[in-house]
Amino acid sequence: SSSRQALEQARVAIEELDEIKAVVKGLEEENTELRRQARHMEKEQHSLCLRAEGLQEERLLAEGQGLREQIQAQAARMSSLEVSGGTVVMVGGAGGCV
Repeated sequence: SSSRQALEQARVAIEELDEIKAVVKGLEEENTELRRQARHMEKEQHSLCLRAEGLQEERLLAEGQGLREQIQAQAARMSSLEVSGGTVVMVGGAGGCV
């Protein structure tokens, strides 16, 4: 009976070990999937950063173009003004960007 009890305890221990192995395997699979997702998100974040940099550059270029147009328009208005004596007022040479 003590050998039968020892066998039963061994059988229960083996079942518990198998359950633990199954849990470990599941955790390893979950870990692998989470690592895959993390790599994907890192690539996505890098792509979004590049896109944001590109949009920032486009915005700055557009602002610069707008300022150039404003300066040129202002220069044209200044060159069209005449002071007494018929001389043309010029500001900053040609009035363009330096």
